[in-house]
This record gives sequence, C-alpha cells and structure tokens, in this order.
Amino acid sequence: MVDVPNKVAYFQAITGLEDPDLCTEILAAHGWDLELAISNYTSPNPVSPPEVPTAATSSTPATGGSVSSGLEFHESSQRPVPASNAAAGPPGLAWKLVTLPISVISGSLGLISGAIGLGLWAAGGVLSYSLGVVGLGHGAGRDGDSSARLVSVSAAASEAMEFVAGFDRDYGATRPNFVSEGFMDALQRSRNEFKLLFVYLHSPDHQDTPLFCERTLCSEVVAAFVNENFVSWGGNIRASEGFKMSNSLKASRFPFCAVVMAATNQRIALLQQVEGPKSPEELLTVMQRVLEESAPVLVSARLDAEERRNNMRLREEQDAAYRAALEADQARERQRKEEEERLEREAAEAERKRKEEEEARERAAREAEEKAAAIARMRQEKALAVGAEPEKGPNVTQVLVRFPTGERKERRFHSTATIQSVYDYVDSLGCLDAENYSLVSNFPRLVYGPEKLSLSLKEAGLHPQASLFVEPNS
Repeated sequence: MVDVPNKVAYFQAITGLEDPDLCTEILAAHGWDLELAISNYTSPNPVSPPEVPTAATSSTPATGGSVSSGLEFHESSQRPVPASNAAAGPPGLAWKLVTLPISVISGSLGLISGAIGLGLWAAGGVLSYSLGVVGLGHGAGRDGDSSARLVSVSAAASEAMEFVAGFDRDYGATRPNFVSEGFMDALQRSRNEFKLLFVYLHSPDHQDTPLFCERTLCSEVVAAFVNENFVSWGGNIRASEGFKMSNSLKASRFPFCAVVMAATNQRIALLQQVEGPKSPEELLTVMQRVLEESAPVLVSARLDAEERRNNMRLREEQDAAYRAALEADQARERQRKEEEERLEREAAEAERKRKEEEEARERAAREAEEKAAAIARMRQEKALAVGAEPEKGPNVTQVLVRFPTGERKERRFHSTATIQSVYDYVDSLGCLDAENYSLVSNFPRLVYGPEKLSLSLKEAGLHPQASLFVEPNS
C-alpha cells in the first residue's frame, strides 16, 4: 500500500515544490518511486518515467482540441477562484496559475541559483544539478578549465540551443523562432517585449509529432503569425527543463502547445493549452482568439510600463533640476562664504597694518623723545663742561661762531681752553641739526678737526680773538 501523504510531503520538502497536486502527479508518473522521482526531477538528464495515466485538471475534447483551465484569475484577490463562482459576463480568457519548478527558476539565474542550490544541497543533499550549474559538483575543479564552468552555468540555454539545432535538422528553417535560452529568460523576454510566450513541448517518440511539426508548426502561415505576435520557446521533454515544464503545465497529450504570460511569485498564467494534433487553421484560430482576448492586458502592461518610464524620466529630470539648483545654491553659498572670508582677511590685514603703523608711530615718538632727551642731556653736559664765561682780560680769547643759517654766536674763553671746549659750546647751543661738523677759519683756511681738539686756543693761534665757521661734514 502506497503511503501517499508521507511521500508527497517528503517530495515537497526535498524539491521545494508547494503544489501538492503537482507533486502527486510527478510521483504517480514515476510509479510512486520516490527515489526515481527525485532523481529525475533534479537530474539534468532525466530518465523517461513509465507511462502512468494522470487525471487532467480540465476536460479535453475528444477531438484533441484546446483545453482551458477551470480556474479563473481575479486580480482583486490574487488567488485562483473556481470559474463557477466568477461573475457572469462575456466570455474571456481562462487563466491558470502554474507554479514553476524551483530548478527551472534557479537554472536560469546562473550563479545566484548556485548559491540557492548549495543551501538546498546542504539541507537535503539531493540538488546535485544546481551545484553542477555553478561548478560545485563532484567533478568541479578537477581539470581547472574555467571555460567548462562557464558552459555549465548556462545549462538551460545549452538545452534550448540543442533543441533548436535538432528541430532545424529534422524539420527545416521554416518554423517559429524558438529562442536559444532557458524558459525563465524567454519568459522575461516576452515580458520586456509585451508579448505572450508561445511554448512548444516536443515529444520525439510520439507518433503524431512529425506530422504536426511538418504540416502545422512549420507551415509558413503559422510560423509567420507566431513570429510576429509571440515570443517562442521550445523544449524537448527528454531534456531536463522540457521534462520539468511538461510536469508544471500538466501536459497529458502530445503534440503540446501552450500560451503563457508571467504572473507573480514565480508563477506563470496559463492562458491556453493545445493538446493533440491540430491543423494550421485550428491552431491559428486558437492563437488568434488568445491574442485578441489578451490584447487589453498587454496594452495595459505596455501603457503602465510607458507611464513608469515617463514617471522615472520625470523624476530623473526633477532630480537633475534639483541637483542643479542645489549645486547652484551651494556654489552661491561657497561664493558668499569666500567673499565673507576675503572681507574678513582684508579687514584683519587692514587692522594689522593700522596696528603696525600705530606701533611704528609710537616707537618713532618714543625714539624722538628719547633722542630729544639725550640731546638735552648732552647739551646740559656740554654746557657744564664749558663752564662759566670768563670776564675780559689779557688771558681771555674772544671767539665768534657763525652757523650755516647765518646765525652768529659769540663767547669768551680762557686762552688755555682747548678747541674741544669750543666744540662743546657749539653743541650746547642747539643751533645746529648736524651732529658731524667741523670748525673752520677762513684766513687762512684751517680746519680744526679731531687731531687739534686737544690744542689750547692760544696754541692753535686763535688768541686773543677768532672767527670760526661751523661747516657740516658730508
């Protein structure tokens, strides 16, 4: 007896899948062999599971026509609601929210998915494929070939390129333009281009596959319509990502086509699925209807994106204008501060010069006062050195002193007084600004310089009277 709840719970814990119905179908497809189901789910090259009938979530017409989901998506609740409970109205698209396998998502995220895979591997020890994506598996680092690691990072893209190359080889170049990248990258491309994603799951072993590919999928009218209005992605169910997407989309009949668009929380909205062989006309009719019914959603998404871009551009312009105004304000503030600092420096410099000039004037005044005081003391000392003027007598010499200004001074000296005494007398008068001068007689011209200062007036020939000129020395 199969322990269904425990196996489903264990499979959810190991793979990270949240949808118990999907886990149940995967386990049922593998004959409830838990180890085989986990290995196939996490392996890049899964083994085809045994054919086990699975219950379809929605009825499939006997003719193999299109199958729509019994769940209708309501934006207000963000949850799928039974179609029977939806409000009555004109017929519209039937939406089904499909949870993507975590390995499909991580496989398209490159190095980031490797980090997630490493954590899951440490917890459960089963996500070897995710580790292999970033080169952390058992064979990593053996040959040190960095190019091999780069190839392994884009394993989903490699599978897509192999599918496209194989499809071209088998059916020619007239086909939908399948993108050579992983499913999640193709989904993101469709979101960026505001288009729906056309998904084709290729079952090479199915008897209807060759005829469907040759007559329907590769017909010029179908290929042109799909290439113009959709982003196309194809996957081989023998490959890892194709197998996982067939489980996610619950493909029960082949050939299998679907139209999906991105939803939230790592989910996709399944708008339409077409199972079984179809003629070009039938497929075009279904695709045209899906395109028409999805047009308002795509137009709204495009308008929202344009509004976001316009708002972003407006914010950037406003931010740029604000930054320019702020920079201008800052420049004016810097200029104002620099002007204030310049004025402060000039004021400080002027104050310093004023103080220096005031100090210089005060110093000059002090020096002048000191010099005047020194001259006054010198004159007083000279006057004391000259002594009192003697009365007239035979031993008294009459000396007349003429100054450069024309002023004349006359005084009597003892005949024994020295020439120095006459100099002292002249100095005591204060009538001469020059400090360095000489006493000179005209007839004959004699200069009584330093060498004659010690001679008496009588010895110098100036007795009984003499007339001397004060001559400043140059």
